This record gives sequence, C-alpha cells and structure tokens, in this order.
Amino acid sequence: MDEMTVQTETSPEISPEIPTETLASTITRVGVISDTHGLLRPEAIATLTPSDLILHAGDIGKPEVLEQLEAIAPVIAVRGNNDRGTWAEQIPERQTLAIEDVSFHMLHIVQELMLNTVNSKVHVVISGHSHKPLIEERNGMLFINPGSAGPRRFKLPITVARLEVLGQKVKAEIVNLIE
Repeated sequence: MDEMTVQTETSPEISPEIPTETLASTITRVGVISDTHGLLRPEAIATLTPSDLILHAGDIGKPEVLEQLEAIAPVIAVRGNNDRGTWAEQIPERQTLAIEDVSFHMLHIVQELMLNTVNSKVHVVISGHSHKPLIEERNGMLFINPGSAGPRRFKLPITVARLEVLGQKVKAEIVNLIE
C-alpha cells in the first residue's frame, strides 16, 4: 500500500511530525472511509485496523459495512445520496464532532456545505461523493475526502485516509489500497 502524506498550515496546526514518545497514549488515530457502496475490502480493514475511531463519509451501501467497521473501532457515519432504506434513515446527513481539540464537520457532498450554517470554529471538513481523494486547506479549514474504498469508478484510485490528532494538531494522509 502506498502512502501519500500531505500537510498544510491551518487552524488547528497541521503537523508533519508528532513526537514519537507521545504516540502510544495521546494520539487519536482516526480512519476515514467513504463510498464503499456495500463493499468493504480486506485492504481497507487492514489499513483501518489500528484506528481509535472510524469516520464514514457516506454511500455506505449496506448496514453490514458499518457492522464490520464497528468490529475495528467506534464508527461515526453520515448518509450518502445512495444510502436508502430503513437502516439508512437512522444515519444523519451531517454530523459535527470534536476529536481532541479539533472540530470536524462531516457530510457526503461537499458542495452542499453551507459555511454560514457550519460553526465558524470547525477546523476540518470530511466529505465523500466524488471518489477523488483530497487533502486541501481552504479558508483556514482542512478539507479531506478519503476517496472511494468501494468498487472502482472509472480509473480513480481505491483509497482511504488516516488521521492522527493530538490536541490541535492533525496529520492527514491518503492511503492507496490497490494499485
């Protein structure tokens, strides 16, 4: 699996290096996945297994995907435009949460983000939908799209994201699951 780490300066501080001596007890390891469309690949499970928390940015496909992820770590998910049925109605379209001292806002389609309705203290926006992995700082916020971990679409990569959160520091990387 190839790893691509991208860091940008934003608030909170995006840190290229978190001291090794703090890794064991204070870093929160967050797996970020999206667009599984009912397929949870073994490579995704292996990559997300060391996570303390998993965020699913929608288009889950079926509830068994969430059950498999919950066997790894607690899961927070948002509903995607293809998530339908009774099971999916229980999943919110948007969620705002705090991990350490960092505020995250999750939704499936980033174009539906209305910044005036999102708390101005949001530091990181997590989305999916495009199947295109992205880590980018815009207007003082970090935008992360883990890409798609489900069925391949066109020639786009099969990816997830991993985050390390320590206080107000976030380290983000995209991990290619399949070449």
